[in-house]
This record gives sequence, structure tokens and C-alpha cells, in this order.
Amino acid sequence: MQRAKYTPEFKEEAVRQVIDKGHPVVDVAKRLGIGDQILYKWVKKFKDTNQPVAIDDMKSMQAELNRLKAELRRTTEERDILKKAAAYFAKQSE
Repeated sequence: MQRAKYTPEFKEEAVRQVIDKGHPVVDVAKRLGIGDQILYKWVKKFKDTNQPVAIDDMKSMQAELNRLKAELRRTTEERDILKKAAAYFAKQSE
């Protein structure tokens, strides 16, 4: 019999349901169709290392942060240009 392989994302979501949302391990395991002992092991590993099960989330979060910073910078520049244009046209209409 071959062991099932689970993705890091699947493991992380299962552990987060137990730790962050406070759902019982037995209920989460039954809902996801995995063994209780497997989920207990994943939760223990998470608590022992105190690190997320998937490190890839940090990379994606950093990329999202960089994208948002660039977007904020561009939006701020656009706002400043519009303020100057509004002041210019207000001055012209006097």
C-alpha cells in the first residue's frame, strides 16, 4: 500500500484550522479525509518549530508587499499631479 503525499499548502491549511481557528483535530481530520495521527503529527511539528509549515507563503507575501508599495508610490504621484492641475485650473478661472 502506497502512502498518500500531501502538499505543503494542504498541510498548512489543516494545521491552521486546528491552531488558528481552534477546531478539534479529530473534526478537521475527518472533514479532510486524513488520519487523526497524521494531523496530530503536523500540529506537533508546527508547534515544535514554531514556523509555518510552508515557507513559500513568506516569499509570496514579500512579493505582494513589494507590488503594493510600487502601486502606492504610483498612486501618490498621480494624486500630487492632480492636486497641482486642480490648483492651476482654479487659478486660471479667477
